[in-house]
Amino acid sequence: MKYAVIESYQTEFKVTMMCRLLEVSRSGFYRWLSRAPSVLAQRRALISNAVVSVYHQFKKRYGSRRIAVELNEQAIPCSVNHVAKLLKENDLKARNGKKFKYSPSIEAATNVADNLLNRQFKVETPNLKWVSDITYIKVGKEWLYLAVVMDLYSRKVVGWAVDNHMRESLIIDAFEMATSLRELKEDALIHSDRGVQYRGNHYQQILLDNKIQCSMSRKGNCWDNAAMEAFFGRLKVELIYAENYKTVDEARAGIFEYIELFYNRVRRHSALGYKSPVEFEEKPNG
Repeated sequence: MKYAVIESYQTEFKVTMMCRLLEVSRSGFYRWLSRAPSVLAQRRALISNAVVSVYHQFKKRYGSRRIAVELNEQAIPCSVNHVAKLLKENDLKARNGKKFKYSPSIEAATNVADNLLNRQFKVETPNLKWVSDITYIKVGKEWLYLAVVMDLYSRKVVGWAVDNHMRESLIIDAFEMATSLRELKEDALIHSDRGVQYRGNHYQQILLDNKIQCSMSRKGNCWDNAAMEAFFGRLKVELIYAENYKTVDEARAGIFEYIELFYNRVRRHSALGYKSPVEFEEKPNG
């Protein structure tokens, strides 16, 4: 046991000093060190290798908490603190840099709706409360614009559209994708900011035709649409800033992979008990 303690701290303290304090011989320690790895050491190496493997498997997007959940589901018991320590030892850090920078949308008096959502982001049933927003993505010298519709029940992205413009048709494409895949409940609402696209006459008429309530954030208040802001923040940190796309085609393919293959089906969401949106919808209480 004393030898194991010395081994653990030999990069921080001199072996001679530790041997003296623990009253063991230095030669005895080095003989012990040359023996086959202990069961404990073998297990620690196994977990360390598994942590590194999961970290790279999820493209550096997972930190200690999600990696710990992933490993425990693979029958490799480990704590969040232990995973955090192993990540540090291996000089690994989850992608977590710039957050989504909020810029207030242009406001006008026309088609401004009340804040019906009122930050009630917890929803007990699907297809009742959706949120939507647009973000911008720099690709080389060009800009792409991504419109997203999310179901607050499972935080699943149910509709999205990407193009080189941010006209009203962009949010309509995202909305129509969502309604083609999901059936909104009676008294459903969709929440957005007060951007000119969401106040557009065509979009507003589509909501009226579908009997969907329109909810909008208060002027300049990004927290009223916090779920969407959080999604765009993770998208930019985990994908856009990390990949630094040079072509539009690469960016489009990356966005598709992130939303449809990773975020909706794989990424563990803390608000869902560390289930992915798809898993949560299939077994919300499982």
